[in-house]
Amino acid sequence: MKISRKAEYGLTAMVHLAKNKNKRAISIREISHIEGVPFEFLSKIFSGLEKANLVTAKHGANGGYYLAKDYKKITAKDIVEVLENTTSSVDCTFCRKSKNCLTKNVWRKIDIAIEKTLKDITLADLIK
Repeated sequence: MKISRKAEYGLTAMVHLAKNKNKRAISIREISHIEGVPFEFLSKIFSGLEKANLVTAKHGANGGYYLAKDYKKITAKDIVEVLENTTSSVDCTFCRKSKNCLTKNVWRKIDIAIEKTLKDITLADLIK
């Protein structure tokens, strides 16, 4: 599985919010500037994170974003799954050999290992 820039930037932004520990709302512009992530792209990423209830928006003059849940309970898997279409390493959906594929178990083991790793890492782990 190749992690997209979208998931990479999303995880980076979520770590930035976690470091703040919800002391104040942080704007996308601030995260963009500090983390070096394109503002427009980050805005789209936050839209997805908000729809998934991982972040909450505060509107107004001191507006920005907070984590919607405790940073100790948000996993890398939660974030990556929202921002990636799939976490599978190989898409066997339309493969005519999928029923008799000799390598299918390899890809399944890789997918299981990736999913377990992402599930085991919380934002709390990343800000230690």
